[in-house]
Amino acid sequence: MEKEQEQKPATENNTSNNDVENEKVIHENEIKSPEKDEELDTDTKIKSLEDKLTRTLAEMENQRRRFEKEKEDAFEYGGTSFAKEALSLIDNLERSKQILENDEKLKNSDALKKTLDHLEIINKDLISIFIKNNIKPIDCLNKKLDPNFHQAMLEIEDNQKEPGTIIQEIQKGFTIKDRLLRPSLVGVSKKTQKIDKENQENKENSDDK
Repeated sequence: MEKEQEQKPATENNTSNNDVENEKVIHENEIKSPEKDEELDTDTKIKSLEDKLTRTLAEMENQRRRFEKEKEDAFEYGGTSFAKEALSLIDNLERSKQILENDEKLKNSDALKKTLDHLEIINKDLISIFIKNNIKPIDCLNKKLDPNFHQAMLEIEDNQKEPGTIIQEIQKGFTIKDRLLRPSLVGVSKKTQKIDKENQENKENSDDK
């Protein structure tokens, strides 16, 4: 009995030592854990900052490209408004020619011929100046109607042309470089009603057969 009693304190001491060591390990883990969390937080913050920096740089690059495009457009097409206003000179010359040509008192006179010749010279000079500045008239007569460059104002019966062919230029259109400055106002051909009716009747007869 005395030996057993003597051995108990040793067991109790061993248990006590183990508890102390376990507490020490737990304590050490508790101390190390916040440091790992801090390291993780730091990595996360660095990655977040890198992402923000990447997005900011990309946005700056996009803004730079937009600015360059706007600068090029301003240089290339900055005179568009002025060009549109200047086209009224050509329109007024054309109207003046038509008025003079329709004046019964001036018809077949030398004065009319000389006046029209001078107006034509002025018109050609203006067109030449426009072309030098990349403002070009649209060639539209006898071409198919293109909504990108032409605006149909009326239809004219003409069996010699394919429907939709431009056979009259009411107002000249222009482009500036590769852009439309103003569309050509035109008259386009269409088949006569008589032929349309005949085609419709022929179609109906063929359907009945």
